[in-house]
Amino acid sequence: MKYFAYGSNMCTGRLRKRVPSCGKVSVARLSKHVLLFHKESEDGSVKADAYFTGDTADEVWGVVFDINNDEKSELDKAEGLNQGYLEKEVEAVDEQNVPHNVWLYYAEESYIDETMSPYSWYKRFVVEGARQHRLPETYVSALERIESHEDSDESRDKQNKDIQC
Repeated sequence: MKYFAYGSNMCTGRLRKRVPSCGKVSVARLSKHVLLFHKESEDGSVKADAYFTGDTADEVWGVVFDINNDEKSELDKAEGLNQGYLEKEVEAVDEQNVPHNVWLYYAEESYIDETMSPYSWYKRFVVEGARQHRLPETYVSALERIESHEDSDESRDKQNKDIQC
């Protein structure tokens, strides 16, 4: 299956811990969506969401990965499918304007909280993943400006900071 990673799973090291078969296909953009950090998480922070706007001027950049179908259940579990995230098939277009039918996870409306910010380790996965795959510099700069805060759970913080992209 082709999977569109636009948040922390752009960090290949993080995604590979979840689904070892992942292989990069291309960098791509998803139109009519914006990247928001507003999906409430059980860990007391928020995660990324490719939020549908319908506006053709909006776009989310990310990475298309190929994942073995037999590992999809592991990715569903890691992403919290039906526990805050839903999935849908969309068309993302790569840098050569080749369309790809891809699956992505997006936030359920009832899990949206615009008053919170992501943990610094989560933001690092997103920014380093974007750099790792050479997303447009203006997009990476916008990601760097996202407000974040430290995780008070020192064990979780260390565990996530130890993962390299």
